[in-house]
Amino acid sequence: MTNRTQVIFFDAAGTLFHVKGSVAEIYLRYAERYGVKRTDETLAAVKAAFARAFQEAPPPVFAAADPAAIKQCERMWWFDIVHNVFYRVGMFEGFDDYFDEVFQAFDGPECWTLYPETLGVLKALKGLGYELGIVSNCDSRLFNVLRGLGIADLFDTVTISSLARAAKPAPEIFRVALDKHAADPEEALHVGDSLRDDVEGARRAGMTGVLLERESGSTAHQVPTIRSLDELLALVEN
Repeated sequence: MTNRTQVIFFDAAGTLFHVKGSVAEIYLRYAERYGVKRTDETLAAVKAAFARAFQEAPPPVFAAADPAAIKQCERMWWFDIVHNVFYRVGMFEGFDDYFDEVFQAFDGPECWTLYPETLGVLKALKGLGYELGIVSNCDSRLFNVLRGLGIADLFDTVTISSLARAAKPAPEIFRVALDKHAADPEEALHVGDSLRDDVEGARRAGMTGVLLERESGSTAHQVPTIRSLDELLALVEN
């Protein structure tokens, strides 16, 4: 990292905010309304099925250009994910209605909460004169989430994969974000919780990647690593 840093980009979910509970818990809670019984075994199966479904899914990048068509593509991408999960765990009647409900549930702040330090760190960075942006593989529901959590106005730009037509860790999505700030890669850093998507992706675009590891993990990463966003302040000031 250099003292030329002018723009700080962030990943969104898992970095600035997180799901209340877990994704599997929320999806299973809504499924209970359709007769699915919640047990420890079912919850574990849903968690495992989501992990596999995400691993097998294509990147959330679409050929559509019209905003309405992009949103429909995003919705179908998620439909395939969730259908994959319950195909493995156990399909149930009314799945289409169920999906409508749970998809809408994530379109706002109800299922999300900020990490305790997020708001203070973002305000401090803005006060220090940094431009702030988001680079995320989240879909366009992210905009409502940011507004609902009260942090949308702190960001100068938001770049998501479905609009950028590239998904992390591809360097193209980072270049789209950089262009919005008219910034060179050396003038920007990106903070995220994924070594592959956030750190390696940013580095492939010529930027500095900062790994956010909230839980104790490996110390073998040869990259700047922080345990909370609070530590980012010291990192950029030094």
